[in-house]
Amino acid sequence: MHSTSTSVTIDPARCAGCGACIRVCPTEIISLENSIAKAAPDTNIARCLQCGHCMAACPENAIAIPALDLDLHHFSTFAVDTAWQAPGSSLPTRDLARLMLSRRSCRHYRQSPVEKEKIADLIKLAVFAPSGTNSQAWTFTCLATRAEVLALGQSIKAFFERLNKKAENVLLRKFLALVGAKTLDHYYTNYYASVKTAMDQMETENRDRLFHEVPAVILIGSSPGATCPKEDALLAAGNILLAAHTMGLGTCLIGFAVAAMESDRSIQKELGIPESETIHAAVALGYPDEIFQRITGRKKPKIRFPGK
Repeated sequence: MHSTSTSVTIDPARCAGCGACIRVCPTEIISLENSIAKAAPDTNIARCLQCGHCMAACPENAIAIPALDLDLHHFSTFAVDTAWQAPGSSLPTRDLARLMLSRRSCRHYRQSPVEKEKIADLIKLAVFAPSGTNSQAWTFTCLATRAEVLALGQSIKAFFERLNKKAENVLLRKFLALVGAKTLDHYYTNYYASVKTAMDQMETENRDRLFHEVPAVILIGSSPGATCPKEDALLAAGNILLAAHTMGLGTCLIGFAVAAMESDRSIQKELGIPESETIHAAVALGYPDEIFQRITGRKKPKIRFPGK
């Protein structure tokens, strides 16, 4: 017999009453009754984040969360040890650091297609990134063929052609800046020339200056209801970038694609993405056609410790 709720299932026959689940529950919806863990009544269970902390902490495996898909830690292209790895345990920091320092944005790709199994595994790893209030409201739209990537590139190119034509209007730029709308003037000053050059090369040289000839793109968006949708998407993208490197894949975040899709929602409609969703990251993905010899540096960061 299980005590059940919409979010948490606890098997009283297995529960040892140790309280480990209570200690880690961020919303404090679990309590002990007669030395057995029990979730809050259905009227209060909406507070549950479905984070899985209680399930992961229980030494007796007495807790289940129906909403969690346990198949997400079963991968097609590799096997993983599902035992929890404690902080500071067997993974040397130096190995993780080498991965982080070796990942670079890739802008030259071979035309070998990316296996859909690898794309699916990357998305499984992406959703283990943290998200605000554990919303997990992200969405993933996968363009797995070069033809699909090219079609999206043409739509984005058309957007920037319209924007550049608008930005060339000096009177319009200055008027908008005068009334406090400085976005177009800022775009003209900082991006117009480089975007025009890129579009000219796409037209006259048949060069893909937007997606760098990649065979696949993952668009990461969010459904309504997330508390930190953009941050969630970028954290998921970070998981993809690192995991892809270990799979032999190169990646590059394409900010211009995101900017175009934010401004012109018809682009995502062409892809069948619901209007209620917003795209926050575009990850170009493919097998790299470039080799680096060493790890380099970064600009020196500004670091503060405000306390005395």
